[in-house]
Amino acid sequence: MPPIQYDYHHLPHVKTQNQSKKTLWITLGLTLFFTIVEIVGGLLSNSLALLSDSAHMASDVLALGLSMVALYLATRPPNQRFTFGYLRFEIITSFLNGLTLTVIAIGILWEGIQRFISPEPIDFRLMLTISTIGLIVNLVLTIVLSRSTKEEENLNIKSALWHFIGDLLSSIGVIISAVLIYLTGFYFFDPLISIIIAGIIFTGGAKIIRESYLILMEAVPDQFDLEQIRKDIHQVEGVEDVHDMHLWAVSTDHYSLTAHVFINEHIQPFCVILAINDMLNEKYGIKHTTIQVEHAMFHDHGSYGKAFLHKKNNGQ
Repeated sequence: MPPIQYDYHHLPHVKTQNQSKKTLWITLGLTLFFTIVEIVGGLLSNSLALLSDSAHMASDVLALGLSMVALYLATRPPNQRFTFGYLRFEIITSFLNGLTLTVIAIGILWEGIQRFISPEPIDFRLMLTISTIGLIVNLVLTIVLSRSTKEEENLNIKSALWHFIGDLLSSIGVIISAVLIYLTGFYFFDPLISIIIAGIIFTGGAKIIRESYLILMEAVPDQFDLEQIRKDIHQVEGVEDVHDMHLWAVSTDHYSLTAHVFINEHIQPFCVILAINDMLNEKYGIKHTTIQVEHAMFHDHGSYGKAFLHKKNNGQ
């Protein structure tokens, strides 16, 4: 007998996102090339600010590589084990990317403090040349990623964008550092700029960690008001009570909602479910829903069900 084909849901739990793939391939290639350039330039010039930026760029290469894996996994359909597909890998990757950013920021901060204690000479001309090239590269990549986020919703692209915003500001910081060293002869500007860069990187990393953490913890997405949704479901004809309701994000733009509802026994339950689903889709864009209709007389809900029946029987 041929294997049974299961329909895990009428909605495809996949992301094609061709624009995001194209964007990531372009940024990955350019980032890998310039990372090598910055590492060599940082070592030759002995600039901590430049090496800090190269470390950040190296983390970008890792982040973009993980993001590419996540995008390709997201195109795989659900199966008997992963009934939601592989969309959540996008969030896991983003969490790791944010964590990488914060660790790098702490490392740069520590090295910057050491350089304050023991300043070292710097080849500011080479430092300025490499950082200027970096500014151009990072500006182009930031624009490319920014446009991609407007076309397709993807937390990995957002995390990559934060990486390159940090890189762009880092390049500007390195240029400012090189100019200040040239004008004043004070080498402490190099570790000072590095510490500022570390703060920017840490902020971006913390933001990505928070967003991905909330999704992994299945928190209610910020754009939804759970109590208002509960009230809207209660307004559907035949619905007498809404409870045991959950709303979470599987991925950045895939939302799921489940709810139990007590309904009037004189109303056709299928009509109630259809009306609730239509309302959730039209008003909130929530397409993946599971609504369980119940009656407190037949479904035991303990003290909650007894209180509901008492209130209903007394016409309150």
